[in-house]
Amino acid sequence: MKLEKSERRDSGQLSRSPRAFAFRPLSRLRDEIDRLFEEPFGRWFPPASDLIEGWSPAADVYEDKNNVFVKAELPGMKKEDIQVSVSDGVLHVAGERKEEAEHKEASGYSAERYFGRFERNISLPAVVREGNIRAEYKDGILTVTCPKSEEAKRKQIEVKVE
Repeated sequence: MKLEKSERRDSGQLSRSPRAFAFRPLSRLRDEIDRLFEEPFGRWFPPASDLIEGWSPAADVYEDKNNVFVKAELPGMKKEDIQVSVSDGVLHVAGERKEEAEHKEASGYSAERYFGRFERNISLPAVVREGNIRAEYKDGILTVTCPKSEEAKRKQIEVKVE
């Protein structure tokens, strides 16, 4: 790494090396293009990436000695609208959040909540017994308990002294 000395100008600002500004025009162009696509429609439509990708619920994955747990936030959904399956060490959570009644009489409208289909695939950190997986849904939180297979459980090995 080469260090370059900065000199103080009369205005009190530091002058920078010409190399420091090499990518500035490209960065500024990218920012302007982003702003162009976000600002004109940003108040009425979600960002383009959200339209393409849809929405995905936040999820936590953790494990203890016997189980892998997955907790996903699915507020406002009904149990009937959630599907949970597992295959090849991947937990699949899918469903659809239905939009509530339209607000035809409202004089102003702002929508920030996501509606529509979603799918979330979560790689499990251990081999699980797929036939024994339990899923519970309470207060907008889906909790999936995946019992580990005997092979995946950590076993204590005795150290012998000779």
